[in-house]
Amino acid sequence: MKEILIVEDDKTISLGLEYYLTQEGFGVDVASTCRETLTRLQTQNYDILLLDCGLPDGSGFDLFQEIRKISTVPIIFLTAIDDEVSIVMGLDMGADDYITKPFKARELLSRIKNVLRRSNSKNASNVIHIKNLTIDTLQAKVLKNGVDVMLTALEYKILLILAFNPNRVFTREEILADIWDVNEEYVNDNTLTVYIKRLREKIEDDKDHPQIIQTVRGIGYKVVKE
Repeated sequence: MKEILIVEDDKTISLGLEYYLTQEGFGVDVASTCRETLTRLQTQNYDILLLDCGLPDGSGFDLFQEIRKISTVPIIFLTAIDDEVSIVMGLDMGADDYITKPFKARELLSRIKNVLRRSNSKNASNVIHIKNLTIDTLQAKVLKNGVDVMLTALEYKILLILAFNPNRVFTREEILADIWDVNEEYVNDNTLTVYIKRLREKIEDDKDHPQIIQTVRGIGYKVVKE
């Protein structure tokens, strides 16, 4: 289970986020001040922080710098300030992402999963080998038997979701949540079926008997590495 610390002094927002993210399978703690946040980080390990920019006892940006003295935990800024200068400042400081309030819960979930995926892959090899397939994540290239495979952005994203977690079964709902576009270009269940079909046509030796992306009947899909 991934552990999240929400740093937010607005109880309405923090309670809503705590409930939603708990339902999505995360372990969730909440802190409402800079002091409480630093105390929690000294006693608990988290996989990601959601950090509000405005806190009662200090700036979220100042707190970010204090956190970086003791932890490299990924951080997403939560801000009500739709201000380019503040956003750029946060990213320049080394934040992993930001989201402007008010935001949709599914958009936040997508951003959390993307940041966690990038964080998990930092210590992993930049090259993934699956049977006769090679995925170079630095160059965003996929090769089959050494030959470039041309994938669309969404096909590549679906492949990465599965390939970063070989042999793990992903439900269709999990995949759909991960590929939900922040611009609200919704990908529905039927469209996912089409994308999986196209992926198989491009990466499988026999699309009708797939050996890489396999269907787990009634649940979803998995990438079989061995």
